[in-house]
Amino acid sequence: MAIFEYNYRLGFTDIGKDNLITNKGVLKLLENAGGMHSNKVGYGLNQIDKTKLSWILLNWKVKIIKRAKYNDMVYVKTWARNSTKVSTYRDYEVYDENGELIIIGTSKWTLINIETKALEKLSQELIEKYEQEEKKVFGEELIPKLVEPKEYDLKTSYKILKSQIDVNEHVNNLYYLDFANEALPDRIYKMPECNNIEIMYKKQIKYGEDIVCLYKKENEKNVITIKDKDEKIIHAIVELY
Repeated sequence: MAIFEYNYRLGFTDIGKDNLITNKGVLKLLENAGGMHSNKVGYGLNQIDKTKLSWILLNWKVKIIKRAKYNDMVYVKTWARNSTKVSTYRDYEVYDENGELIIIGTSKWTLINIETKALEKLSQELIEKYEQEEKKVFGEELIPKLVEPKEYDLKTSYKILKSQIDVNEHVNNLYYLDFANEALPDRIYKMPECNNIEIMYKKQIKYGEDIVCLYKKENEKNVITIKDKDEKIIHAIVELY
């Protein structure tokens, strides 16, 4: 089970302008494929009551080569790689109905104990279950660390809703992309979505918290830093380009 395959037909909630898959739809697709893989090897959502372990996402790096349309069937391949005692990488390839590669992505994950809320080491047994591969879709071993801009052009405030909280009792990682979009200048937001997405998650956000999203155009990239209301804690950095 080194490489897990997941097939999915795009629905209404996956698409946006011109009936094309949105960036949020892409991340949801990849997240679901990884979750299904983990469930298959015994470390997924259905096994949390037994394992007491839950996967926490640390980074995304995704490149959209071509956008699938509404009702298209897409085929996802995903595999674990570069697993250590503290984290593991997961890579993805997405193909269209003609077998054309349309999306590549990589992500970094760690484990948390749901009872103690502490980080959990990846056991050798767990690593072996995933039968990790060496293939890297970006040709690089690690995801580069994102750096906060020194200054910003725009600031948006937001209050976290109950509907944005997931099974780990904090904001689901997909909503960070929503926060970033809210921070974009209208001119940028109305343009076609960027085909490159990078997200670095730093600190979880919980229900009822107030956050600020700070925007900066830097080196042709749209950089959004998500912070607490006092702007002292970085929750995440998002780059769209």
